[in-house]
Parts: sequence; structure tokens; C-alpha cells
Amino acid sequence: MGGEEVLPLSLIGLLGFATVVLLAVLLLHGYLWWRLVRSTTRPGRTRRLLTLGVLVLAVLPVGAVLLRREDSVLSTVVQWVGFSWLGVAFYLFLTLLVLEPVRLLLGRRFRSAPTAEPVAVPVGAVPAPGETPVPEDRGVADPSRRLLLARGLAVTAGAVALGTAGTGAYLANSAPVVRRVPVTLAGLDPALDGLRIVTFSDGHLSAMSSTRRFERLVEIVNAQQPDVVAIVGDLVDGELGELREEVAPLADLVSAQGVYFVTGNHEYFVDTTAWLRHLPTLGVQVLRNERVPIVRGGASVDLAGIDDRTAIRSGVPGHGADLDTALDGRDDAVPVVLMAHQPVQVEQAAAAGVGLQLSGHTHGGQLWPFDYAVRLDQPAVQGLSRVGDTQLYVTTGAGFWGPPMRIGARPEVAVVELRAP
Repeated sequence: MGGEEVLPLSLIGLLGFATVVLLAVLLLHGYLWWRLVRSTTRPGRTRRLLTLGVLVLAVLPVGAVLLRREDSVLSTVVQWVGFSWLGVAFYLFLTLLVLEPVRLLLGRRFRSAPTAEPVAVPVGAVPAPGETPVPEDRGVADPSRRLLLARGLAVTAGAVALGTAGTGAYLANSAPVVRRVPVTLAGLDPALDGLRIVTFSDGHLSAMSSTRRFERLVEIVNAQQPDVVAIVGDLVDGELGELREEVAPLADLVSAQGVYFVTGNHEYFVDTTAWLRHLPTLGVQVLRNERVPIVRGGASVDLAGIDDRTAIRSGVPGHGADLDTALDGRDDAVPVVLMAHQPVQVEQAAAAGVGLQLSGHTHGGQLWPFDYAVRLDQPAVQGLSRVGDTQLYVTTGAGFWGPPMRIGARPEVAVVELRAP
């Protein structure tokens, strides 16, 4: 079975990822303990209890990652709590880092500000009336002031982090925005002018998803009256047996010329074969290194789709991105729109003369400022750009992965309107 073939590799990948997460979580919570517990408390029972609390919170995100494959109420609860806390902890970390110069500046002022005007007195001498000896710890911050400063900064960081995370949770679970993207495509016949390709990606259906949220997404797509629907990967984050009901609304998609899908990297963390057999029963055609003509008024444009770039390492037989096969034998006079999950695949697309590539994968960064890190691996994070003669549109995605939050990158449905030159 396909699931049995892919399981060992995906399990190894999951364990490797969990190891990275563990190290990051330990460093993150170590810093939070230092600033929120050690700096704000005196040694004693309160510090011990808070330290225990931080240890418990540190375990939750790791448990959420390890339990993603489990289909149980416990797994769902741990994922919601663990990933939500991870989002809060991330913004606590960022806020505390930003406040570090404030802490250093005020701490220095506390050390330099005397509580009284002292008068130096020789060793062994008795101070005269009205004179104050210089204390031995002059220049050292008053512990009570130091605690007050640390607690003030901790409260400030907590308020900012909770406010940011709360806003992010609201945006992540709100209705996707509709972005209209006019694209002038070289060689497009005027008969195809105005062709609407409605695209979305990264639904990441999982135990954390609700059927109603996905139903709303389908309703928004249908409201755009698409000529073509293009789903560019990372649709699911669980097995077919767990998510059969959640994915069922796909059958309600209405498109004049079809609904198409290409795999993302997350499709290879589960039983890929089972999903690729199920999607056609919902009216979704899977494009695996192949293309189909989109015809209107006697004119056509090719819609091609390729596997994700990680497919070759997935262990699923026959899977792997192959643009040459997808474009083999095509008419060079007919423009090509390529569906490819990862924006970085545009480099090969540009070399092959593809006119437009539709991608997802990045989530637009999902949690600012992660978009800057994404740029280290991908040529674009969101929106329309160009690589050579190939235009690239990267959608921010419709769902979320990990923390159920979005800051700086709202969920979206993109309406790509093709225009003739």
C-alpha cells in the first residue's frame, strides 16, 4: 500500500523536524524563564512553581508536533493548546528582545542614581553629624528597583504578546480576503481575455480544522464564478480516514472548466496515494507532471501541474517534479500556466518558457517577521513578481500550520484574471 511505503520516510522526517523544534523550544523557553521568572522573582517557592510552569509549557509544543499523526481528542487538545502557546511565546520572545535596550538603559540609571548625597568618611572614622557614609554597594542597582523594572517589562511584554497573538488568531480564522490579480500573458489569444483562474493553497486540513471554515472557503471560491479552480498544494495534514468529512466540501466547487490540484510537501507526510485516489471522487483532477488545455472560443491556454520538489525524496514510487514531461510535445505558440507548490520551482519554469506560475507554500510568512526567513529559501513570499520572462504569483494560503494565527499575511483566495497583450 502507498501509505506503508511512505510511512518510514515521513516518520524519519517528522522525528528530525521534532528534534529541531525541541532545540528551538528549549532555547526559547530558557530565555523566557530568565526574563519572566528568574528576573522577576526572589529565590523561593514562587520561583520554583513558575519554573515548573515554564517546563510544562515548553513540553506542550513538542507534544503537539509528535501527536499530529494521532486521531484522538487528546491530540486535538494538545495541538490547540501547544501551538497557541507557541505563538504567544514567540511574540513574548520578540517583545522582550525589543525591550532589552530599555532594560539595560534603566538598569544603568538605577545603578548610577544614589539614594542620598553621601560624604566620604575615612576608614574607622566616625561620621560627623549630617554626614552619610558611602555604602559599599554604591553603583549596584537596588534589588527592589531591579525587581520592579523586570516585572514592569514582563507585564508589558505579556500585554503586547497576548494582544498580537489574539489578533493573529482572529485573522487566521476569519474569512479569506479575495485578491484580484490581473496578469497580462504573452501570446494569450483575445478570445481568452478575462479568463479567471481562482487559486488557493495551504488549506492544511487537520484535527485543528473545522468543516464550516472549509465550507466558507468553497463558498468564497464559487462566488468568484471561476473558469478554472487551481489548488496549489498542502491541502491536508492528516490521513484520509481522519479528514474525509472535512475535505468533502471540495465536491461543491463549481468551475466552468474544472478543478485542478497539485501536491505540496505536506501531502507526502501522509498516505499520498490514498488522497490522490480520493480527490477525483470529489471532482478534483490531480495534475502530476502533465497538462490540460483550457479552451474557449476556439483558443486555448495550457494548464500544467507538477509534483512538489520534495516528492522525489518521499519514497512514493513514481513521484517527483518533472516539468519536461509536463510540457513535452506542446505547441510553443500556446501560453502555459504552471501550477507548482513551491515558488522556487519557478527557476526551472523560466528556463522552460512558462508564462505564469501559480504557487503557495510560504503562507506569506504567516507570523511576521518569518517572511524574512522564508526569503532565504524562496524567491518570493507573496504577490506577483517576475523571474526572467516568467511571472510568478504566490498566494498567502487559506489556512495555517502550527500556531493558529496570522500576523502580516491574511488568508486569501486569489482571482487571477488573464489578459491578452
